[in-house]
Amino acid sequence: MNRASDNTGKCRTIPEIQAKIDAGDAVVLTAAEISERVRTGKEIRLEDVDVVTTATRGIMSGTYAVLSFKVSEPDSFVKASMVLLNGVPAVVGPCPNERLGVLDLIVLGTAHSESDSRYGGGHLFREMVEGKTITVDITTSEGSIFSVETRLSEIPFARLCATRHAFKNYRAFVNPGKESIKTIFHALPFEGEYREMTFCGCGELNPIENDPKLETIGIGTRVLLNGAEGFVTGSGTRSSPDNPNLTGFADMHDMCPEYMGGFATSAGPEIINTWAVPIPILHEGMLENILKLDREIPLKLVDLAGRIPLCEITYGDVWDNADLNVKYEPEKCINCRDCCVLEACPMGAVSKGENGAVHSQKICFNCGLCVSRCKGEAFIANLGSVKCTSGGCLRDIKVTLRQSDRSRALKAAEELKEKVLTGTFRLKEPVEKISWRE
Repeated sequence: MNRASDNTGKCRTIPEIQAKIDAGDAVVLTAAEISERVRTGKEIRLEDVDVVTTATRGIMSGTYAVLSFKVSEPDSFVKASMVLLNGVPAVVGPCPNERLGVLDLIVLGTAHSESDSRYGGGHLFREMVEGKTITVDITTSEGSIFSVETRLSEIPFARLCATRHAFKNYRAFVNPGKESIKTIFHALPFEGEYREMTFCGCGELNPIENDPKLETIGIGTRVLLNGAEGFVTGSGTRSSPDNPNLTGFADMHDMCPEYMGGFATSAGPEIINTWAVPIPILHEGMLENILKLDREIPLKLVDLAGRIPLCEITYGDVWDNADLNVKYEPEKCINCRDCCVLEACPMGAVSKGENGAVHSQKICFNCGLCVSRCKGEAFIANLGSVKCTSGGCLRDIKVTLRQSDRSRALKAAEELKEKVLTGTFRLKEPVEKISWRE
């Protein structure tokens, strides 16, 4: 049992904190609640809080699903050579399925449909979790083709895996050039000459921002991945001691579609995921990061094309005073013949109705792109702007798109808090610390 301590000697263990929860004596707060207390000037000591629940929701490209399910009776075909799920290609494997009538598949979250350029693995996974029927097209090793329909309830093994999720910190992007650029960091071609900015990251809510030394997040840490109980398996690709990220997995059968989805960018479909992670506070030294506010967390603003740093801003510049939710006021809709918002929305959350646009808050990611694209100004949200000195000029750059949904990250942290307090989610010590190869 590892016991962490600081210079004061005060320390406690994860089992001790869980026992306190079981006894009904623990104080569990969300990261947002902690930050609100800090903003009002309240002092927070080790004895004032036992667990902080953190969360992040955003574009997380490093995602794949492993699926295994029956598509025919044994000996109907030898092996599958190609498989499409709602037009999204899968990798057949990893183990042989000779004459079993069973498919073992890996589907990348960023795989693109062969028939719909705005549909990808992220859309597929959400529809599966929603219980919708999907079409599976199989090409056999003998060259025959057949199709079956199935749904998640008929797929006994469906595991979502993360290869690179929940970075401690992300980037903000601008395009200094004159020509627009197609990129995964924008739903439309990214306009040049500093006319707009996009960013990702939930700042003070982010799990690793609250535990940057990974003192409680380790191999085997229990988390919620898209609302389903899962586990951390280590550090991810492109992870580093200065900017770590996580790998992990959870069962798709237990996931919540609200936390998942596809996000259509100008470079093709991307995938959305949500993590909620409890941070047991083991010693006073951990409070230093837990008490940090958005304005204390750096956010590098970089040139989209070359990733060249342009200036240093903070998450306070993009989240302080910003509206987390996008509001739609249908009475302001001027019912454009060609609705710019419908064409731009990366989630497909806007459709055309008889009297104008129809907005689905259930699907909406709160990215805010509709605010700058709606000619009638029917979509409303303060996304803010940032000041950056670049090339000898002080520029005021408008935020036009957010690739993190802080509103639902808050909801995920609240749900985890409730599960911890009611005992349906139990804290457990990591099996091993996360380390990196130099």
